[in-house]
Amino acid sequence: MEQLQLDEELGKGNYGTVKKVLHKPTNVFMAMKEIRLELDHAKLKSIMMELEVLHRAVAPEIVEFYGAFFIESCVYYCMEYMDAGSLDKLQGAGVPEGVLGCIARSMVKGLKFLKDDLHIIHRDVKPTNVLVNRRGQVKLCDFGVSGQLERSLAKTNIGCQSYMAPERIQGESQNNLGTYTVASDVWSLGLSMIEIGMGKYPYPPETYSNVFAQLTAIVHGEPPELPEDKYGPSARQFVAGCLVKHPGGRSTYQQLLDHPFLNDGILREVDMIGWVSKALVYKEQQLDEQRVRMFEQMRMSS
Repeated sequence: MEQLQLDEELGKGNYGTVKKVLHKPTNVFMAMKEIRLELDHAKLKSIMMELEVLHRAVAPEIVEFYGAFFIESCVYYCMEYMDAGSLDKLQGAGVPEGVLGCIARSMVKGLKFLKDDLHIIHRDVKPTNVLVNRRGQVKLCDFGVSGQLERSLAKTNIGCQSYMAPERIQGESQNNLGTYTVASDVWSLGLSMIEIGMGKYPYPPETYSNVFAQLTAIVHGEPPELPEDKYGPSARQFVAGCLVKHPGGRSTYQQLLDHPFLNDGILREVDMIGWVSKALVYKEQQLDEQRVRMFEQMRMSS
């Protein structure tokens, strides 16, 4: 910890915080995640062994993992700092079809790498776990150990359930936890694509009222679709292949990579750096407007 100089707080969750830190010996900015644990020494040792897996997760579509350390009942781990933040904060200004294709390609490549090379299933695919930098690179984070640690501390996590595949919801409701396969991540990928494209969670607002309504809509309702007025047949077909209710009918990662929507020739022309820049400006404007509204409310109430 003495090698790290604390900068700003990047986010706060139920189990700890993520802070921007400067690693003084190398002069590299990092994102340091703290997770509070109440575990015995044997469990801490097994976590340390699992964290070794993250060291092997080296791919352009995966956030780089620098290392981890323990202090008392907290585990800290340091990751690549992605200076544009997570996709859920960047989608407000709109996501053109080409940009959505670039995001999808990075996510599919990252998920396929985890499965093929490390035999890891992500288990928590959603826009908050997809990070972007100002160079237009898109990378997955919070896979494997990070997600497992957090879920081990909470019996339910409604935020994660929002992106669960139908078979996983049904399996967990019957205490059958063996229902999670790669196909479940493909479903979560499809939902994430629609959320990024629409700028909001794809199921209608009435399903937010309680978790049962939300899970019923996922299991029994029709799968959502990309809006026809904003996206062409290729993009819509790509997402529809992810959101087939029966897991056996969903696209595989290889089928998704081979899909015309992810055509390298077309995506090479997409200005990801320009889009990230515009999205950050829009995000800052929204924050400014929010601050003005809060100030006005405070002024009127006083």
